[in-house]
Amino acid sequence: MKKDVAHTLKRADKLNVILIGEGLLVGITGGGIALLYRIMLSYAGKALNWVLDFARGVPWRMALWFAVLAVLALLVGRLVKWEPLISGSGIPQLEGEMTGKLEQTWWRVMAAKLAGGCLALLGGLSLGREGPSIQLGAMAGKGISRLLDRGKTEEKFLLTCGASAGLSAAFHAPLAGVMFSLEEVHKNFSVSVLVSVMTASLTADFMASHVLGLDPVFQFDIGRELPQKYYWAIILLGILLGILGAFYNYATLKAQEIYQKQKFLNESTRLLIPFLLAGVLGFTMPEVLGSGHELVEMITHENMVLGTVLVLLAVKFLFSAISFGSGAPGGIFFPLLVLGAFIGGAFGIAGAEFFGLEAEYINNFILLAMAGYFTAIVRAPLTGIILIFEMTGTVDQMLSLSLVSIVAYIVATLLRSAPIYESLLERLLEKRGIQTPKTMGQKVLSEYVVMHGSEINGQLVREIPLPENCLLVAIQRGGKEIIPKGKTRVFASDTLITMTDERDAGTVHDKMEKLCSEE
Repeated sequence: MKKDVAHTLKRADKLNVILIGEGLLVGITGGGIALLYRIMLSYAGKALNWVLDFARGVPWRMALWFAVLAVLALLVGRLVKWEPLISGSGIPQLEGEMTGKLEQTWWRVMAAKLAGGCLALLGGLSLGREGPSIQLGAMAGKGISRLLDRGKTEEKFLLTCGASAGLSAAFHAPLAGVMFSLEEVHKNFSVSVLVSVMTASLTADFMASHVLGLDPVFQFDIGRELPQKYYWAIILLGILLGILGAFYNYATLKAQEIYQKQKFLNESTRLLIPFLLAGVLGFTMPEVLGSGHELVEMITHENMVLGTVLVLLAVKFLFSAISFGSGAPGGIFFPLLVLGAFIGGAFGIAGAEFFGLEAEYINNFILLAMAGYFTAIVRAPLTGIILIFEMTGTVDQMLSLSLVSIVAYIVATLLRSAPIYESLLERLLEKRGIQTPKTMGQKVLSEYVVMHGSEINGQLVREIPLPENCLLVAIQRGGKEIIPKGKTRVFASDTLITMTDERDAGTVHDKMEKLCSEE
């Protein structure tokens, strides 16, 4: 039975309290599924290493492994054909659903993503676990919403909670899970969603830590904080990361485009390319297989020469683009952090060899480059900073992390490089077409924060060109809720609460975001 306007508004009054309990439930469910996925990938990685050691140097065993890789490619291709929305990381799909442009079948996505992601990592593809974990957590939230018969407005909160739980469990990074889900998925920091998202994220992290331990994902010695006399190097590194981040986005989209233009390839045959390439690399450069955790351990614990670092960086970059561009289920989050680490390592080694930088600070540049590269690509600087210090257990580099992230962000923006997940979502929508329900559907409440440079800052409500089929139902200001009237004036930092039909949610979202954002 469709939720009417009265029901939606009545439940919204109690939403803050309701969402805490539901956030706990989503944290247990979504975090548990993400934890299961992480454990499955761990066993897949161990199995891959065993197979490569067993087959290496024995021609018939190597040939047999290539045959197995071909079968894995066909199986993953079948899964992608059965449920196309498992292709790639899953974050663009979630963002599309949050804006009303996509509709995912939660149980199909969960089943296919778990299986497809594990098979892709078993084959050695250069993909990450974070995007799939976020999508799996979000689908757990959606499943709970459907099972409890929640409305569309509440469902979006539960999707956000699930995304936070997924990232938290994947990386042992609860604060980054909260920040990413708010900064990248939900797009605002309302109190209603903040507490529930924190509940879900902390619950998921507690479960993952109880099973896998409290050690950070990356364990390497930073030594001392980078002295301010080297801050000129941080600025140069930020500029470099901004340029290389823009190139990464271009290369990732170009790889997808090249695959799509080959009309003779389908879902399965397209995947044969990265799977068979993984077989070749497995017997020649096994370090570049998988997400790349071992590469970070290598560059932070071993005295690698500049040439080796650059070769591994180039091969990992190309293999990651080929793997992700094929449409295999897996993320770019972790691989791009690895690439950032190698960029920082190359920068630090070159600085020590040619410009007199002290070699003891190379690991500092590795850490800084991971955050800056992430920021340049994803355009979520707060998430990048918090994620890096949670994943490394290092909290004394905040000033330098902030500086390199800001510089990388500015450079990537000046180069007009769109955030990668927005670009991937646009590409996905172009391929599928924007599908809207034929019926009016349920009522959807959405929140939009008025920025200081917005065209509606200081305007009266009657002067605001609201989108068609959009009703402004409330304005939140300083913890108080104002019922809007024609003569009510809107100011920066106000949160506008709108109501629209499910059918129009995508169009209204885009127009309201434009109205409230900086000109």
